[in-house]
Amino acid sequence: MLICYNLTMKSIILASASPRRKKLLERIGLRFKIVVSKFEEVIDPKLSPHQLAKKLSLEKAKIVATKYKNAIVIAADTFVICDNKIIGKPKDENDARQTLRLLSNRAHSIITGFTIIDSDTGKTVSRSEETKVFMRKITEEEIDSYVKTKEPLGKAGSYAIQEKGSMFIEKIEGDYFNVVGLPIYSLFKELKNFGVSVF
Repeated sequence: MLICYNLTMKSIILASASPRRKKLLERIGLRFKIVVSKFEEVIDPKLSPHQLAKKLSLEKAKIVATKYKNAIVIAADTFVICDNKIIGKPKDENDARQTLRLLSNRAHSIITGFTIIDSDTGKTVSRSEETKVFMRKITEEEIDSYVKTKEPLGKAGSYAIQEKGSMFIEKIEGDYFNVVGLPIYSLFKELKNFGVSVF
C-alpha cells in the first residue's frame, strides 16, 4: 500500500461530501478529514467549462480554508459536457433517463476542476482535467433497468463508471480517475508543491 507523508505537518481537508472522492484518497493512503463546503454553485454561462470547473472548486475551497488554520484544503467539481452543454446530476429518474439517452452511442467529456489552498500562507493552485468517454448504444430496456438500481441518481451524467455504469463504456481517452471525480495524477503532482507526497 502506498503511504502518504506530509512534510508540512498540516492537517489535510477534503472539502467534499462525495463518497467517490473520499474513497479515491483513502485508497492511496492519504490521511485527511472531510469538511463539506457550504458554497452554493452558480453556473456562469460566460465561463468556459474548464474555467467554470476551476472557479467552482476554488470557491468551495476558499470557504473551508477561512475556517481552518494550519490546513491544506482540497476541493473539486466535476461535470459532463455534451453538445457544448453542461450536464450535472439528474433531478429525478426521468431526468436520468433523458441524460442516458443523450449520451448513448456517442462521446462526451468529463471535466474536473480542483483547487488546493494552504490556509496559512494563502498559496492556491487551481487546475482542470478533461477525459473523453465513449459510450456504446444503450437500449431502452437497459436504461430502465439501470435507473431502477438508483445508481444514476446523484451522479453527474447519470452514471457511475466505477460501478454498473462501466458496462456502457467502450473506451476512454485520459485519466480514468478524473471520470470518477478526482484526477489523481494531476492532484498529487500539485500536492507535492504543498509538502505532501507519496512513496
